[in-house]
Amino acid sequence: MTTRSARSRIWHATGWPGVIEAYRPYLPVSPKTPIITLLEGNTPLVFSRAASSRLGRSAEVYLKYEGLNPTGSFKDRGMTLAISKAVEAKSVAVLCASTGNTSASASAYAARAGLRSIVLIPAGAIALGKLSQALIHGAKVIAVEANFDACLALVKSLAQRHPITLVNSINPYRIEGQKTCAFEICDVLGRAPDFHATPVGNAGNITAQWKGYREYHRLRKISQLPVLLGFQAEGAAPLVKGRIVARPKTIATAIRIGNPASWQGAISARDESHGLIDAVSDREILEAYRLLAMEDGVFVEPASAASVAGLLKLARSGHFKRVRTPGRRPLKIVCIVTGHGLKDPERAIKSIRLAKPLPPSLSAISKAAGLG
Repeated sequence: MTTRSARSRIWHATGWPGVIEAYRPYLPVSPKTPIITLLEGNTPLVFSRAASSRLGRSAEVYLKYEGLNPTGSFKDRGMTLAISKAVEAKSVAVLCASTGNTSASASAYAARAGLRSIVLIPAGAIALGKLSQALIHGAKVIAVEANFDACLALVKSLAQRHPITLVNSINPYRIEGQKTCAFEICDVLGRAPDFHATPVGNAGNITAQWKGYREYHRLRKISQLPVLLGFQAEGAAPLVKGRIVARPKTIATAIRIGNPASWQGAISARDESHGLIDAVSDREILEAYRLLAMEDGVFVEPASAASVAGLLKLARSGHFKRVRTPGRRPLKIVCIVTGHGLKDPERAIKSIRLAKPLPPSLSAISKAAGLG
């Protein structure tokens, strides 16, 4: 185990210690907890000119770019804590069901900790970028002819029968780690945003983020709470429909979930923040996906773009024109973009039409490049 003095030297060299050490007073760890970290967190809050311009002068929209976590998604925030506590409990293996990002994160942190990792995935329903991560980190990946919800039920049963730690978002330590996203947003802005928009799949993220805001508010580190806006894909919108979706369908694989594990947490976050959970179409998701890449230079996986797609949908309906701020200051809105675009490179290539190869001719290349 790394000693505290050795860890201190590492922190000094790297600057950022990872979310557990950065927010230790707010997390369920003790001096006996071995910290398994890849220096996750501290992701940038990027001003979005594209989204802000479409909301008009009355709003400043920021992207919390969670794709810059070590394995490329927000999952690392919760996984560092879940794996650290698994090691503390002397687990020899960890287990999860996944549409991709959880498997990538769990397998990376398990490898870091020297633990075995076992992953159940819905056959044919995981982006190759994510599958490649789990495989290269040494996970035992088992494809199941079922959707994510069935895979989750299976891993729950396996965890009850064997001495292994389940690290899906039903693991409470995952939620504890993921709440640090809200802490970082407030620390950078100096306050809570007026609105906080996030994609919703298994609903652990919206649950955790609301928990983080409430804790900062209770400790008087912020004076107000944000309104939470959650967005699901139309074909996988159980929280919007108020019922389980047996066969969820959407191109946004990370939120293709019909029975969210943190269902009640998401509803509580919506109601307590006086917010909403709405659905966006695959077309709207892909439009936002391309918009962020082409105008802001921020490449996200399709599910990540649901937050921006939903924000733009609300803006078109005039939702934000009815909101008044003190002194008529611009609204501050944060959109969580949960995973990097390289998680699903196939989608990017499919969304852009490539021209046929040209001969090595300067005139042909100049013409194709629009150079005359």
